[in-house]
Amino acid sequence: MFVLGISAYFHDSAAVLLRDGVIVGAAQEERFSRVKHDARFPSRAVRWCLAQAGVALADIDQVVFFEKPFLKFERLLETYLGFAPRGFASFATAMPIWLRDKLFQKKLIADELAAIAHGTALKAPIAFSEHHLSHAASAFYPSPFERALVLTMDGVGEWATTTAAIGADNHLDILREIHFPHSLGLLYSAFTSYCGFRVNSGEYKLMGLAPYGEPKYAATIRKHLVDVKDDGSFRLDLRYFDYCTGLTMTNARFHALFGGPPRATEGAIEKRHLDLAASVQQTTEEIVLQLAESLRRATGERHLCLAGGVALNCVANGRLLREGGFDAIWIQPAAGDAGGALGAALAYWHRTQGRPRTPPGPGGDGMAGAFLGPAFPDEEIAATLDHLGAVYRRLTEVELIDTAARDLADGQALGWFQGRAEYGPRALGNRSILADPRRADTQSLLNLKVKFRESFRPFAPAVLAERTRECFELDAPSPYMLIVAPVAAHCRLPVDPSVSGLERLRQQRSNIPAVTHVDYSARVQSVQADSNPRFHALLSRFHELTGCPTLVNTSFNVRGEPVVGSPEDAFRCFMGTHLDRLAIGNCYLLKSEQPAALAREYAHLLPAD
Repeated sequence: MFVLGISAYFHDSAAVLLRDGVIVGAAQEERFSRVKHDARFPSRAVRWCLAQAGVALADIDQVVFFEKPFLKFERLLETYLGFAPRGFASFATAMPIWLRDKLFQKKLIADELAAIAHGTALKAPIAFSEHHLSHAASAFYPSPFERALVLTMDGVGEWATTTAAIGADNHLDILREIHFPHSLGLLYSAFTSYCGFRVNSGEYKLMGLAPYGEPKYAATIRKHLVDVKDDGSFRLDLRYFDYCTGLTMTNARFHALFGGPPRATEGAIEKRHLDLAASVQQTTEEIVLQLAESLRRATGERHLCLAGGVALNCVANGRLLREGGFDAIWIQPAAGDAGGALGAALAYWHRTQGRPRTPPGPGGDGMAGAFLGPAFPDEEIAATLDHLGAVYRRLTEVELIDTAARDLADGQALGWFQGRAEYGPRALGNRSILADPRRADTQSLLNLKVKFRESFRPFAPAVLAERTRECFELDAPSPYMLIVAPVAAHCRLPVDPSVSGLERLRQQRSNIPAVTHVDYSARVQSVQADSNPRFHALLSRFHELTGCPTLVNTSFNVRGEPVVGSPEDAFRCFMGTHLDRLAIGNCYLLKSEQPAALAREYAHLLPAD
């Protein structure tokens, strides 16, 4: 039986295809369309999923959309009425779109799928999951746990913003919900916007900025903005926010409370912004921890699964692992809305159809290391490179690993395009930019000359799973780069405590400075041989050459564009940046050997991220 899961029409649309409950393919539309966070119907992703399975749309038995549009419309309508006459302009803009298209999404989806099938009417029925149920299903069903507490936190689904569920075998039952407009995700996004970053993409920046500041405003946030109960439930004081009427995230009362107007995009980052980031980050961590601990005590569950946008806050995840009192936690790598496509399909297969769960696969869970997207055979890669006029060598796997490891040890920045693409926002060793973490200048070099982004943004370490404890204070696996842990004490270097703010960026804090944040933390990816043997082999060879089991691993893209999706995307990014080397499959390219006419600086043409 084939089940097609779809998420679309908000951000990060995606498609997932299950064959008898096993993931055949999962991909985000942005990787094909090259529009970051593409919200449109995932036509290209659906086509790829069908091709990956070798089936036609007529072979699909069930289509499942990740949320219920009628419930979302009900929430929007009640919110507008509750705040009338404020927000009338937003109401007048939104209603025609809903009444024309979004309210009739069943027909819209059927028409989009018919277009993929060249006009043939869809035979499979279309079902609608609920937003938070889809998230919860994406977290529990692929997890390694037979039963677990499942916590979903994001901006908002239909009504729910925070949901607790219990998963056991193939059952999944919602226990508690917190409803809009009280949202931890929207609280964090309000500060993201206020500090000059883009909502739904800039939250990473705010989290990266937080360690440079002091949580001076945390008490103010708790006193004025959010009332947290003993069980971790919370309510926001809506007098400080404008998101209910769809205009802006914050208002004049919020701005007065925190000392001035919002920071302009690309404006100077002041100490106040550093302290605000630190304050909302601390507040978020404490609420998440308090909520999870309360649910653990109430349910007695020893395992925790996480999904929803807030589950991408890897600093909070690290605290949950260390302080939450759970035996183990598991986080869906596609924790945002893209993962809703997977959850919708899995919820239908297991919860609605009552089908049993499949045994864990490589990596110990049902996600296959998150390597669920497109792959390209060497012959196709070589043909693409020939067409583009690239100069390359075809190596054996042993030669490729040795050459790449030696070049990395020599300080070269390497684009690494291998195997199946990752599903979710993180590059996990198949669509990655890699570099030597021991060099003090690697972070600023990659940020400014390769990624074209702010210099303060940290890079993550990929480390051999069996040697994680040598570099980091982390006892649990972290295959999806979703847990922040302290750098091991013996790796740290002393710093001048009188240096503050962004000046701390220039301090060398450890013997792997490129992946050590200013608070001696790192967003760790532990690499297992069974889930990614080629990347593990590269790390192992680099370790043999240098004694260091760690590499810098960041996504293969520049600011404002999605992670590269094809060999042509990879070559274009290689030629438009200061990357030194490119490995696509077994094809190896040196920048110095490429025709000068193929160089193209394009980062300035992309929108800000």
